[in-house]
Amino acid sequence: MELHDVWFVLIAVLWTGYFFLEGFDFGVGILTKLLARDRTEKRVLINTIGPVWDGNEVWLLSAGGATFAAFPEWYATLFSGFYLALLIILVCLIVRGVAFEYRAKRPEENWQRNWETAIFWTSLLPAFLWGVAFGNIVRGVKIDKNFEYAGTFWDLLNPYAILGGLVTLTLFTFHGAVFTALKTVGDIRVRARKLALQVGVLTALLALAFLIWTQVDSGDGKSLVAMIVAVVALVAALVAIQVGREGWSFAFSGVTIVAAVAMLFLALFPNVMPSSLNPDWSLTVTNASSSPYTLKIMTWCAGIATPIVLLYQSWTYWVFRKRIGTQHIAEAAH
Repeated sequence: MELHDVWFVLIAVLWTGYFFLEGFDFGVGILTKLLARDRTEKRVLINTIGPVWDGNEVWLLSAGGATFAAFPEWYATLFSGFYLALLIILVCLIVRGVAFEYRAKRPEENWQRNWETAIFWTSLLPAFLWGVAFGNIVRGVKIDKNFEYAGTFWDLLNPYAILGGLVTLTLFTFHGAVFTALKTVGDIRVRARKLALQVGVLTALLALAFLIWTQVDSGDGKSLVAMIVAVVALVAALVAIQVGREGWSFAFSGVTIVAAVAMLFLALFPNVMPSSLNPDWSLTVTNASSSPYTLKIMTWCAGIATPIVLLYQSWTYWVFRKRIGTQHIAEAAH
């Protein structure tokens, strides 16, 4: 296997990790409006991801940085063509981080309510837009002979990409509801399980349509296997949450995300951004990659740094593994 193929796989792994971790992160943010009944319950939801949300975003930085270094042509075309959509996501992530930090800085109800509203919208919009972005990457966009994006922002809002956005939005919400049920106690845990089941059924319908569309349009035998794994895992997650096994349900919803992302990258390879104007103008792992020497240096650096990152992030989740409930929220915290 050539180094550019290895780095295509590594970038796929980074995006998979990001969607797995930030997926429930976004889902919990969305649930602050859909599930929480009062300010105390919103505090509980925010506390479930409080110690880990910023660490989860490291995976996005790593994926973006790896793409820039390993496939500069891909990075340039992607970030120039999807500029507005990615700018919206970036602004949302900035505002979201500020909202988590500033919400409890003042006691006024309006102050806290406004930041809670910001958390909801800055969780919902990226959850949707990431699906739109990856839907367009797999489907193909207008890339000209100079490997530059020749379309407009509105070209990105096609039926396939919008369906992809709805899938990521509902899947992340389901993932977040299962995580909430896993991390909480009391009535909020019961309602999270019920909501997870409702959202999960909708997710299954949308995901099945999107994955079949992807398989028919650009899939092969390997992507078909990944699709089957994703569908079976999602059904298993629904069954597990129905019987109150939140841990198994979270594991299976995670497998769903991993398999679905794997399917998209399998359907994409060896392209990194197909051209809908002319297949010969598509960006591939070969014509979009850096030099072999650059990839070799990156491989050594990644081999040293990655285990360290995985260890400290795993330790963080272990330290903050206990469940919480409304009884753990002090009166003054509101």
